[in-house]
Amino acid sequence: MDDERVSQDPTAENETDAEDRNDGDASGAVAPRPAKHQRRLLLFAIAGTILATDLLTKILAVANIEPGRPVWLIGDLVSLRLVRNPGAAFSMATGMTWLLTLVAVGVVIGVVRIGRTLRSPWWALGLGLVLGGALGNLVDRFFRAPGVMQGHVVDFVSVGWWPVFNVADSAIVCGAILLVVLTLVGLEPDGTRKGEEK
Repeated sequence: MDDERVSQDPTAENETDAEDRNDGDASGAVAPRPAKHQRRLLLFAIAGTILATDLLTKILAVANIEPGRPVWLIGDLVSLRLVRNPGAAFSMATGMTWLLTLVAVGVVIGVVRIGRTLRSPWWALGLGLVLGGALGNLVDRFFRAPGVMQGHVVDFVSVGWWPVFNVADSAIVCGAILLVVLTLVGLEPDGTRKGEEK
């Protein structure tokens, strides 16, 4: 008779259901996915999108734009012109290709390390832009002529007097500006404000 009462006890069934639903949390609540994991995914998703867009646009530029023959888009202000750039973003430091390659590798390593502590979506966005841009230009440094770590980056967007640039350059500059702003307003990569207890 006691066994029969136990088997019909709704409280026992509810406890069993709660255990089945429990994710290992003694309170029965399903623990949310850690914020750091989500921010890392966001960082790499942004970086991957920038990298893919940069590579695709460079392939199209090389295939469709003849060197020395710009394609005018908006009057004499905006054009597409193919330039092989041995320097940094916006054609700076053109005689230091190998050093720029090492710097870009260091940037990639640094961003990935910072990404391990990320909790701020804004930092994930800024770092993702910088990482994607750095990887985009690194692909050129390693796989384009004249050789490994000496490769010239493909630039193709020209706006007025501004040096010719590409998608990777734009991402690096926009990401860097965002990171500077975040630092100035005191927002840390882990999502806290400067001076707050962590």
